[in-house]
Amino acid sequence: MLLIVSLRGLHITCILMIMINFLISPSRLATRLKPLLLLVAFALSACGGGGGGAPSTAPPVVPPSVSANSEAAALPFGNPPGASPAAISMASKLAPGVNLGNILEAPTDGAWAIPYNTINSLSPIAWNMGFKSVRLPVRWSNHAGLVEPYTIDAAFMTRVKNTVKLLNDQGFIVVMDMHHYRDLDGDALDPGETAAPSANHSTRMVLMWKQIAQEFKDFANDKLVFEVYNEPHGRLQIGQGSTNDPWNALLARAMGQIRATNPDRIVVVGPTGYNNAYNLQHLLLPNDANMIVTVHQYEPFGFTHQGATWITPVRPTGQTCCSVAQQNQITTILNVANAWATQKKYPIYVGEFGAYSNNDYSATMTTQRVNFNNYMRSEMTRLNFSWSYWEMAAGFGVYDLTQQSERTTLLRSLIP
Repeated sequence: MLLIVSLRGLHITCILMIMINFLISPSRLATRLKPLLLLVAFALSACGGGGGGAPSTAPPVVPPSVSANSEAAALPFGNPPGASPAAISMASKLAPGVNLGNILEAPTDGAWAIPYNTINSLSPIAWNMGFKSVRLPVRWSNHAGLVEPYTIDAAFMTRVKNTVKLLNDQGFIVVMDMHHYRDLDGDALDPGETAAPSANHSTRMVLMWKQIAQEFKDFANDKLVFEVYNEPHGRLQIGQGSTNDPWNALLARAMGQIRATNPDRIVVVGPTGYNNAYNLQHLLLPNDANMIVTVHQYEPFGFTHQGATWITPVRPTGQTCCSVAQQNQITTILNVANAWATQKKYPIYVGEFGAYSNNDYSATMTTQRVNFNNYMRSEMTRLNFSWSYWEMAAGFGVYDLTQQSERTTLLRSLIP
């Protein structure tokens, strides 16, 4: 029997091999097949083949599909170009600003005494007070999946989008952040916060930003600013100052996700140590021009946080402000931020400052808080810093939710 088989029909080879097994004894089979072994070696791979007469070309190379948990490339960092004109212009428009705190960054709706929908009524009040921007703290982490791709709850995403639209329609520029991701910093969880023990928290943070950036990409660049993360600290500041610093590398990864869908949006970034100006020296900025750099300023801390039960140890009450020494402390910190900003050529945004009331709204305590605000405002004005006061309607607030009235004396220390 002739065994000349075309390689264009490799499946025929398989049939002929079966026929040979029946027609040739095992002892003669090896001898008579020796000249054909090479042909058979090529043909055997087609023995399970399909389509009659189909060419035996290799299947096309198909690139792997992009999964929901894939990341865009991190931005390079450590060689920033300085701020763009758009970033400088945006920074100049943010003051006077106010934080709508203790609302969307609470673990759950109303957990910190102010329900989410209170923003609907606070928005026109804040606008009529004279604020031009709103910093919107958001705790995304308690509304995201616990395993990859860490999907953010659709209802919560819609709520935040509607809130930003409401504030934009009121006239505000919104600075929307990621706030209080306790696991990321290595902090104890708040009551009502869900643990994500198996999560890679850095990746979870980055993939949340991927979703946020995609959902908000159509909001106007001149009305919405992103802030990557509020007050990085704890495990994020281990190994400060090297390219392997956890926060610097994580910031570059998050910025990569944002830039994939929001190439021109202004983004606020800040240093570790709870956005401490002294830690600017450890901040390696992404190589991006559309950024504003933030610091938070609560010194003298013993005064601004007296009686605050979330601070350990609780600071004694009865503190006053502002002595010459306290003024020098404030000025020194802000000058550190200014010197860094001058060298790096990025504008500074004081995203938080304020003094806690400790439920003491007496004339004496109010006077001390006014003194702090007046001095802060004058120094920020001197240095051309934009700012956002902490906060609207809770323990630091310029508005009394119970009485449904503004705290006029405190407000005038911010907006004369």
